[in-house]
Amino acid sequence: MSNPLAFVRRAHRFNLRHLVYPLVLSSLLALALFAGRVYLSRGQTYRFLVWNLFLAWIPYLGALLIALIHARHPRAWWLLIVPGALWLLFLPNAPYLVTDLWHLDERHPVPLWYDIGMLATFAWSGIFLGVASLSAVQDVIARILGRAFSWLFALGVIGLSGFGIYLGRFLNWNSWDLFFEPQMLARDIATRLAHPFRYLQMYGVTLLFAAFMLVCYLTFKSVEHRETEPINR
Repeated sequence: MSNPLAFVRRAHRFNLRHLVYPLVLSSLLALALFAGRVYLSRGQTYRFLVWNLFLAWIPYLGALLIALIHARHPRAWWLLIVPGALWLLFLPNAPYLVTDLWHLDERHPVPLWYDIGMLATFAWSGIFLGVASLSAVQDVIARILGRAFSWLFALGVIGLSGFGIYLGRFLNWNSWDLFFEPQMLARDIATRLAHPFRYLQMYGVTLLFAAFMLVCYLTFKSVEHRETEPINR
């Protein structure tokens, strides 16, 4: 029988490596602020934030699953195909939380400053979940295909996430619509790609949010590298 204490230690190291504790703390703060708003207003005006935060956790949990599978079966790369595809499909839901700032408005009796802080906390949690998720998957890709390819992979994923944010915010598509309405989704995308000058908003939104996520990700990876790099004395 395995040692329970050893299992707890391994789980703790895994959680530290993948930032589980700060991500849980950030999400709990967001939920606490929402609960405070419900108490103050006796209403659930921003309840969609809770759902969006839940969706943001799906790709992060998928990334943890990918990391666990690879740790246990490092040579069986084909086991990562299905969880990897689902992770990629749901990843835009994490940075999408930033666009919920769209709904910011003066809503009495809750002061505007409170809603600014609450929306910012949800947005930060989404970005944090997104970059931590991508970092975990990129590390797996680096072990399988090399560091250079892993960065090409990360850049491509960031670009697709920017496009996914456009599809969600402006065309109201959801990740699961790929399964339930694939033809309509494909038609919407094909129409915009066939007439690029008619849909300049698509390129603007995609590039803006891809650039935003890229800067956040590079900052995250720079801090991570600084923490692991040995200090020369």
